[in-house]
Amino acid sequence: MGARSSRITAQNNRSDGHLLEYFRNTFVRGGGANSGPTVAPQGLTATGGVISDYVDGPTVYRAHIFTSTGTFSVSALATGAGIPNNVDYLVVAGGGGGGCRHGGGGGAGGFRTTLPGGSGGGGSSESVLPVTTGPYTITVGAGGAGGAGPSNGASGAGGQSMFYPTPVSYPHPTYIRSEGGGGGGSYWDPGGSPSEGNASPGGSGGGSGNAPTRASGDGNKIAGTSTPVISQGYSGGTVSSAGPDWAGGGGGGASGVGLNAPSNPTGGAGGPGKSSTITGITTHYAGGGGGGGGAGGSAGAGGIGGGGSGYGPGYIPPNSHATFATGGGGGGSRQDTGGPASAGGGGNGGSGIVVVRYQIGQLTAAAKATGGAISYYGGKTIHTFTSSGDFNVTTGPLSVEYVVVAGGGSGGSSTNTNGGCGGGGAGGYRTGTGLTVNPGPNSITVGAGGAFNSQGNSSIFGPITSTYGGRGGGGTSYLPENGGPGGSGGGSSEYFSPNPAGSGNAGGFTPSEGNPGSETTGNLGGGGGGSGQSGQPAGVGGYGSQVPTTFQNPAVAPSDTTNPQPYQRGGGLGTPGPGGSFYLAGGGGGGGGYWLGTPPERFGANGGSGGGGKGGDPIANGNQGVENTGGGGGGAGSTPPGTFVRGGAGGSGIVLIAYPS
Repeated sequence: MGARSSRITAQNNRSDGHLLEYFRNTFVRGGGANSGPTVAPQGLTATGGVISDYVDGPTVYRAHIFTSTGTFSVSALATGAGIPNNVDYLVVAGGGGGGCRHGGGGGAGGFRTTLPGGSGGGGSSESVLPVTTGPYTITVGAGGAGGAGPSNGASGAGGQSMFYPTPVSYPHPTYIRSEGGGGGGSYWDPGGSPSEGNASPGGSGGGSGNAPTRASGDGNKIAGTSTPVISQGYSGGTVSSAGPDWAGGGGGGASGVGLNAPSNPTGGAGGPGKSSTITGITTHYAGGGGGGGGAGGSAGAGGIGGGGSGYGPGYIPPNSHATFATGGGGGGSRQDTGGPASAGGGGNGGSGIVVVRYQIGQLTAAAKATGGAISYYGGKTIHTFTSSGDFNVTTGPLSVEYVVVAGGGSGGSSTNTNGGCGGGGAGGYRTGTGLTVNPGPNSITVGAGGAFNSQGNSSIFGPITSTYGGRGGGGTSYLPENGGPGGSGGGSSEYFSPNPAGSGNAGGFTPSEGNPGSETTGNLGGGGGGSGQSGQPAGVGGYGSQVPTTFQNPAVAPSDTTNPQPYQRGGGLGTPGPGGSFYLAGGGGGGGGYWLGTPPERFGANGGSGGGGKGGDPIANGNQGVENTGGGGGGAGSTPPGTFVRGGAGGSGIVLIAYPS
């Protein structure tokens, strides 16, 4: 992969490393040239998520960024005069999946925030939230699955994202909930039910598909219902008036409706999202998915804010899936002149995000380096990149320690097999010290996880490239069956077994960046390889690698205690693993076997520690890898002929950089 064509510049990143280190040395430790007070004027003491300390004007902020479900825990209130015990928040739900066959774009996840610019669907911001000591539950909604092609599968709504004190019941003034985006409309058979193929409502509604009689989805609703909620999005657009190969409407976004398909066969554009600076970097969220084109036509563009583009002939191109951690809607597919079998499926919606921010101090100073979320631990300054950007050295060169993790591969998918599909392989994991970084912007690429039977994407930091995770072996008549190679390889599919598992360390590095997947065992798909271990028997994913102690700040430890699969607990840096936490790049588990209850029925195997997704149970989709871990997706469960189940998407990667403060 080459350098990104669009760079996040230093001017957009307001994190200021030198200023914050000056603040810490002068006021927290006392003494120095500016002999300030020995007790720091400080804000809340809290843990959870990835921490970003940055400056906006004279104000020093700390943001806790959650790209996976976890806990924001306040252990002490502010001690500084004039520093409030209030927090700002951004809560974006998962986006809806795009529809298949003349499909509408998925609606964006609901967008709610306290910052200027307001919540979606309206112009006013919400009130800051007073907090007390104790735990606050953070739930990050998953993106909805696109409508499965070539069948007439309905698209899925995005998951809710939430921020609330534990325990408290909804509705409650301190319970902040954003609704998942509505799914885009899919193909409607004139002989089918009246509601078949309709787009669904949500935080923002899905665009309609297939025919003028099909309804688009309303915004500002609980996903899939008519129940109204606080303003957080807009409705989807409608199809074109001309047929018979109607183009799909765009999904609604946080700041505008999805556009109607302008004419047959051009799809409607997704509604635009909204920007926020709450993490210290200006980022757009919650764009609607573009509508699919009619036969021979073009597709609608995804809305700004992570929305996937609609598309034309063939299978799902990567840009039809919405961007992870944005809440964007997935792109709708088109009807190809080759008939239903060539239409493909809709794009997946993007997962959501929750950010909690509060003031920790006031001062002014000059910059040292910018980029990513900046924090301090053990005498080191740490830059954490959960999405692509620039590491901009303004005083250097710097000698840095690094961790570079690629996106995990997806689990295999199935249309006709009585055995499970393979789990996706973990993204490549590479770490080292003594890398010299010169002054100026240095491009960082954080690889996305693979979606729908595809490999992940590589992550890059200067001369360091970590290789994409291999996809898991599938069980269909029109997709490859073998596990794919990669940083770590995908597990093999039981379908027409034996099929080879994917090999690891595709980059040929020393030390190795990963391991191979495993072969099938007893109707279970093979486990995806992890960076620390090969795929295991009985479909279990290989475990990942624990990051160096430099990066093991207790404040960002994985915090989710609710996930029944312990190695998928996120909410911070990595997941738990053998003997501790902070594990990245674990493989996915294999799919379940023995559909239709044939004894002994087998269920999906666990993913490897480091964010690997659990394999699907019989006739069930695989689970997604955890975002920003590089974990592989779980393989799909077995299925009767004629039905379709998807492998879970791989988790996106991450890049960590540290140097002496």
